[in-house]
Amino acid sequence: MRHFYLSHLVTIIGLFLAYAWAGLPGVGIAALLMVMEITLSFDNAVVNAAVLKHMSEVWQKRFLTWGILIAVFGMRLLFPIVIVALATGLGAVEVTQLALDNPDEYSRHVLASHVQIASFGGMFLLMVFLSFVMDEGKDLHWIGMIERKLAVMGKLESIQVVVVLVILLSMTAFIPEAEQTGALISGVIGVILYVLVKGITALCGGDEDAGHDATKAVGYSGFMGFMYLQLLDASFSLDGVIGAFAMSKDIIIIMLGLGIGAMFVRSLTVYLVRKGTLNEYIYLEHGAHYGIGALAVIMLASMLTHVPEFITGLIGLTFILLSFWSSVRHRKHLTH
Repeated sequence: MRHFYLSHLVTIIGLFLAYAWAGLPGVGIAALLMVMEITLSFDNAVVNAAVLKHMSEVWQKRFLTWGILIAVFGMRLLFPIVIVALATGLGAVEVTQLALDNPDEYSRHVLASHVQIASFGGMFLLMVFLSFVMDEGKDLHWIGMIERKLAVMGKLESIQVVVVLVILLSMTAFIPEAEQTGALISGVIGVILYVLVKGITALCGGDEDAGHDATKAVGYSGFMGFMYLQLLDASFSLDGVIGAFAMSKDIIIIMLGLGIGAMFVRSLTVYLVRKGTLNEYIYLEHGAHYGIGALAVIMLASMLTHVPEFITGLIGLTFILLSFWSSVRHRKHLTH
């Protein structure tokens, strides 16, 4: 349990701060938000682990330290403020003051930007899912009859980008005209960021025979892997941040509750890497990516209608449990 010591410490400090800020009701809401974040992001932890296991121990530690600061203060506090600032034309200081003095108005502005937020997150996560299932070099398949056909499609250059852009264009046709441009721009930015980060990561992969240059390249690759994980976490957290405003309008309580949950997700990621869980249960990564695909679809669907947060968490958890069960059956089959 040593991998979770820091998470327990953050939980104690976070709940104490929630009590100091809003009393026992604040503690209760922060605890609920923590559970919601962990439930929504369990598949995120598995995918994070799949990326993190290829990174050096230095970058793994940075993911747990620097990464959590970015996750808590960047995505759970600063990102909603930036969204409201862009939507209203107000300065960041004015928006922060609005969040503290008039949380209802602040919440209204955040929720009004839901279409653009969902478009960005949905497109980024859909790229993550399709790049995994359409990987022509992937030998291990969980749902074989589907994944083998998709892997064949993956031989077409940039097919994932074509598919997600067609989906984006199709979805925006059904949303109000006033929001179509914003949804298109946000969705395209999500695709561009995914392609850029993955492309630069591949470019900086390094060459074992290149001496000092290889060391530099691996360092750059570690940095880009770190940035990819931050973007992945950001895309996952978008749904949680929006859903959090259904429980509370207090930005401090939201940040504390989601931040505690994010810390547990990071600790779980490191635990999975250290224990070699993905090597032991070979289909977990598949289940996590299917959960990501489901979350992407739900985020895009939420541009048209409200989707309860518990459905999002339940679908992701179901894919994880099914893939775990398949992994256990596979191990039993090998031992007989």
